[in-house]
Amino acid sequence: MLAGTVRPVTNRSAELFTRAKQVIPGGVNSPVRAFSSVGGEPLFIREASGAILTDADGRDYVDYVGSWGPMILGHAHPAVVQAVQEAAARGTSYGAPTEGEVELAELIAELVPSMEVSRLVSSGTEATMAAIRLARGVTQRDLVVKCIGGYHGGADYLLVRAGSGAATLGAPDSAGVPSAIAETTRLVPYNDLEAVSALFRDQGDKIAAVIVEPVAGNMGCVPPNERWLAGLRTLTSDAGALLVFDEVMTGFRVALGGAQERYGVQPDLTCLGKIVGGGLPVGAYGGRREIMDHVAPVGPVYQAGTLSGNPLAVAAGLTTLRILREPGTYDRLEAIAAQVEDAAREALSGASFPWTVQRVGAMLTVFFHSGSESGSVRERSGSTDSRSVRGWDDADRCDRDRFARWHQSLLAHGVYWPPSQFEAAFVSLAHDGSALARTAEAMRAAM
Repeated sequence: MLAGTVRPVTNRSAELFTRAKQVIPGGVNSPVRAFSSVGGEPLFIREASGAILTDADGRDYVDYVGSWGPMILGHAHPAVVQAVQEAAARGTSYGAPTEGEVELAELIAELVPSMEVSRLVSSGTEATMAAIRLARGVTQRDLVVKCIGGYHGGADYLLVRAGSGAATLGAPDSAGVPSAIAETTRLVPYNDLEAVSALFRDQGDKIAAVIVEPVAGNMGCVPPNERWLAGLRTLTSDAGALLVFDEVMTGFRVALGGAQERYGVQPDLTCLGKIVGGGLPVGAYGGRREIMDHVAPVGPVYQAGTLSGNPLAVAAGLTTLRILREPGTYDRLEAIAAQVEDAAREALSGASFPWTVQRVGAMLTVFFHSGSESGSVRERSGSTDSRSVRGWDDADRCDRDRFARWHQSLLAHGVYWPPSQFEAAFVSLAHDGSALARTAEAMRAAM
C-alpha cells in the first residue's frame, strides 16, 4: 500500500480556509482547488518562484500544477515580471487597440500556422464558447460533438459529461444547464473513431463542429491513438463540419506549435489559453481568414470583451512565447519531463497494484489503473503490463483512494501534485536538478 497520511494543514492555511468558506462557495474560486477528491484541506499559497510554491506558513513545495499549465517558464520568470511591470506602468487597460495585440496575433500566426487570423479574449472558456458560436454561424448548423470526459470550459452546451473538476466532483452534468441546450451536444468516446463515423453517418448534415482536446488533459493525460486526429479531420471535412482543437492546455506545451504540430493535423479553428498569456488571464481563438471573416465587425457572428487583449496579458504572453521559440527550448523541456516520468516509473516499479504513467511532452499523469486491454496510444506509456488509458471509461476505473494516498504522501514530502486523478501534471523549464531530486525522493517515499 502507498505510505503517507493526510498532511496536517498549516495553521494559517486552516484559518484562511475557514474564513474563505464564509464568503466563497466551498472556500475556493475553482472546485478542484478544494482538495475534496484527495482528502484534507487546501494549502493557501503566499508566493511562488521558479518551480517552488510557498504556502501561507512559509513551507516550500515543488510545484507540478503550474497554475494548471501556463507556468511553462516557471513562476515569476524575471523577463515576464519585468514585461508586466513595464506594461502596468503605462496603464492596465485601455479598451482600445494596441500595438502589442498586433504583435501577439502575428506571433501566434507564425507559431501556429492554422491560426492565420485570431481574436484575443480573456479566458480559455471564452475562446471555446466563441469558436463554437463561430462554427455554428459559418455552417448554419446547431449540433456540436464533444468527447465523454472532455472539458472545454464552462459553456452550458459543453458541460455535458465533462471531465476535470466536474468528474472529480462526481457531477459530469452541471445543474443549471437547460435540457434544450444540452440536447444540441452529441457525445462520443475519446479515441473511438468508429463511434464518430457512425454519428456522422446518422446526423452529419446537422453537425456544425467537433471540438476535441488533441491530447486529452481533463481525464488525465490521454494521448490520441494513431487514427484519431487524422480520422476526425477527414470526417469533418467530408461532412462540411468544422474541426475545433481545444489547445488551451496543449498549445505551446506539447510542442512549440501545439499538438497540431506534434501530430501533423491542422484543425479549422484552434482555441488557446494559459501559456499564450504567460500566466495572466487570456485566451485566443483563430483559424483561416475565410472562417474568421465571419466574426464581427467583419461578419455577423458577434463576440466582444472589455478586457480582451489587455496590455498586461499581452506583454506576458509575448515575452513567454519569444523565450519558448529560442533554439533548444523544447529539447530541454522534453528532457526534464522525461526525468519526472522516469522517477514515477522507478518508484512504482515494484508495486503489486496496477498503474500506468502516460506523458506527452511536458504533461503527464500517474494512473492507478492498468488501462485498457486493447488499443494503443501513440506516445510512450507503461505500467505493470502493456495496457494504456485511452479514454474516459479507462480513466474512470482508476483507484481514486489510492491516488488520494499518493497525493497526500507527496504533499507531506514537499511535492505539490494536482489534487485530482483526472488532472494532468505540468512540468516547467524551472524544474532544476534539486527540484527533480526532491520529486524522486518524495515518489519513492510514497510507496
